[in-house]
This record gives sequence, structure tokens and C-alpha cells, in this order.
Amino acid sequence: MDETGAATKADEDRAAVSGADEAPETPRAADAGTAKDASPVEDGEAAAEDGAAAGPGPTGVGQGAGAVVSAGLGVVSLTGSWVGTVASARESLVGQLSTSSSSDVATLIEKGYGNAWQATALWGGVFALVALIVGVVVLARPAFGAPGRPQAPWIKSVSWAGVALGVIGLLLAVLKYTDVLLGLPSAS
Repeated sequence: MDETGAATKADEDRAAVSGADEAPETPRAADAGTAKDASPVEDGEAAAEDGAAAGPGPTGVGQGAGAVVSAGLGVVSLTGSWVGTVASARESLVGQLSTSSSSDVATLIEKGYGNAWQATALWGGVFALVALIVGVVVLARPAFGAPGRPQAPWIKSVSWAGVALGVIGLLLAVLKYTDVLLGLPSAS
């Protein structure tokens, strides 16, 4: 059709080739069949019901992503991260620069390795804490969301995994930071 709404020669040619002068039947019209006695009010009510059933509701994508992020951060808190490795290397270098060759062995161990070990534990604890918080937020989200919309079971499972990994990672980080777990050797 052109700007005035009249059929153009190209439209007529396409209609002749396809053998159809009418618009293709929509799926909604195909479902309704050939019933000509349906009133427009009934059609409007059916469309409103279809819109309500398939309406824009929460899909759980954000909760699923949060659950996966929580579990991933929990794993990172246990295995270590690039940030923790860099912080450890930096603390080790600073410790080596701040001690002299005439320093005693205890000072060398503490400055060169102790601070680096604590930096690694600190960053592991940060990742564990974030994993724990994200997991708890995802688990608590349905209480503040749409009532009647249950959370998918896999989201709950992955969130609980993130919370558990966060708790374990946080516990290990505290134990490493306080030298209860794998403390530095003594200089004597």
C-alpha cells in the first residue's frame, strides 16, 4: 500500500502470486474457528484473560542469577581469587622492603609472609561475606515479592549452596586470619 492507503501494483502482483486476496489468518482467529456469532465483548474478555495469564510477572531470572552469583562467590572464597593473590604478593613485597637483612628471623617471617597470609585470608573473607549476603537476599526475596508466586526449587538449592559455601569460607577466613588454621611457623 502506498501513502494514501491504495493498493499498489506490487501489492496486487504479490496477492496474485500467492493466490490470496485476504490477510493471512492469525493464530487467534484459527483458534476461534469459523464461529461468526462471537460478540466483540466476549473476544475482549478472552483477550484480557489471556493477558492476565501470560502477563508480565516476575520470571525469577534475577533470583536465579543471584543464586548462581552467590554460589560462585562462595567457591571463589574457598579457592582464592586474583584479588587475594595480588594483595598477598603486594604485602609480601612491602614486608621484604620494610625489613633489612640484619632483621631477626621472626620479623622477616611476620613481615614477609604473615601479612601476605592475612591479606589472602581477608580477601577470602570478603568474598565469603558477599556470597553469604547475596544468598540470604535471594532466599528472602519471595517474602517481599508477589504472593502466590513460589520460588523455583533450583533457585532455592543454589542459594542454599551459596549460603553454605559463604559460611564455610567465612569461617576458614577467620581461622586463617587469626592463625588458628595453618599459622606461621615460629622462628625459634
